[in-house]
Amino acid sequence: MPAIAEVLSTNAPRPAPRGNDLPTCPVCADSMVAAEASAFLTESIVSYLWTCDTCGYGFVTKHSMKRFACN
Repeated sequence: MPAIAEVLSTNAPRPAPRGNDLPTCPVCADSMVAAEASAFLTESIVSYLWTCDTCGYGFVTKHSMKRFACN
């Protein structure tokens, strides 16, 4: 079965998900706990593949990360 996924961009830095900050399916609004896969596109951009367990809708999100250094 071929997979078709929508790309949803989230360029603004966000804190790590906590409780109600988890993504929801854009089709059925069910909450998702974990991405199916992730990939580093560049040193500062990571992409996540999400698939809804309820309706099967798939989408990809891209996130920018800031580099930080410990003192």
